[in-house]
Amino acid sequence: MSVNTEKVEMIWMGSMKIDQMRRSDDQKEVHMRDVFEMMDQYGHEQVIFCRNPQTGLKAIVAIHDTTMGPALGGCRMLPYSSTDEALEDALRLSRGMTYKNTLADTDFGGGKMVVIGDPQKDKSPELFRAIGRFVGGLNGRFYTGTDMGTQPEDFIHAARESDSFVGLPKSHGGTGDTSIPTAFGLLQGMRATARFLWDTDQLAGRTVAIQGIGKVGERLLGLLIKEGAFCIIADLDSERCRKFRMKYGDQVQIADVGSIHKEDCDIFSPCARGGVINDETVDELKCLAIAGSANNQLADDRHGDLLHERGILYAPDYLVNAGGVIQVAGELEGYHEERVLAKTRAIYEMLLAIYRRAKSENISTCRAADRLVIERLDKVAGLRCILLGDDHNRPGRR
Repeated sequence: MSVNTEKVEMIWMGSMKIDQMRRSDDQKEVHMRDVFEMMDQYGHEQVIFCRNPQTGLKAIVAIHDTTMGPALGGCRMLPYSSTDEALEDALRLSRGMTYKNTLADTDFGGGKMVVIGDPQKDKSPELFRAIGRFVGGLNGRFYTGTDMGTQPEDFIHAARESDSFVGLPKSHGGTGDTSIPTAFGLLQGMRATARFLWDTDQLAGRTVAIQGIGKVGERLLGLLIKEGAFCIIADLDSERCRKFRMKYGDQVQIADVGSIHKEDCDIFSPCARGGVINDETVDELKCLAIAGSANNQLADDRHGDLLHERGILYAPDYLVNAGGVIQVAGELEGYHEERVLAKTRAIYEMLLAIYRRAKSENISTCRAADRLVIERLDKVAGLRCILLGDDHNRPGRR
């Protein structure tokens, strides 16, 4: 019996291709399981991947928890080294927004959008219009605005496609620069820290080391100088540091951005990227307290425990940097400046309550803040079982 070798070869090649496809599907399934494991780790409801080849958009929207209301959080643009890095950032930041919105007493949950790209090279009006389409497609589940790597002006283009954007310039119906209330809220946190440590909320004569003199760091520096504090500053842009040294004279000293955490100071204030309190830096700190505007300052919650063991007072970042989200939440609720200022001032008393609880229960301040958030979420979730007499509850309604 003769064998058709050509036919056998075709069958063999086809079998190999099927095996390769199966292996590829298995790898994809493993990756999907990894994504769901990450969502389980942080407690997320939804993750959306967004791609538009025409504009080069690659973005991830992470919605953490909507118990308090629709998700609200910024849109960050950075040249992430991988999709995994971008996803991890989106998940951690969106969880932080749930906690921030809950403690700030807004009627919003937590979400975040991250865009993979270089904000100096990859921005275009069309890219932000694509963002507008994707966010608008979520039908009010997520509201967003400026964050690291984006500006209020960017979202003028996004707002042409959807009304799910906040923090627009005043000329386009927004409330303007969110760095103003963020810095003001951070100052309230520092005053509360001073009250707890030194029985006075005056910062005159105290030394504050500010890592990052960006939008918030610059405004914080000005407020601290007015308070009579001495400031040590560091930024990747050394020219900015020199400019402020010239402006404020002997009240400002310049340090290296990579080692400013080692400076002797009363308060260390991380105002750039997160993760600065980690295995390497936690034992190098020479401060009495930490209060900054950066998100996710602790590389891991256990670093908060290590700070507690060392006697370093940590102001939970998602509380003390909440001034900006209080302002943009106010836009969606109906903006009233006095209400925004009152809620931002309330950071002072809220932080003191967290400090006292941490001391009473002998736990880290980050654990005390987390417990308070969970308690509030549980109470509000319990309210949802009370039926409202509106059209949505009519029998037979689909």
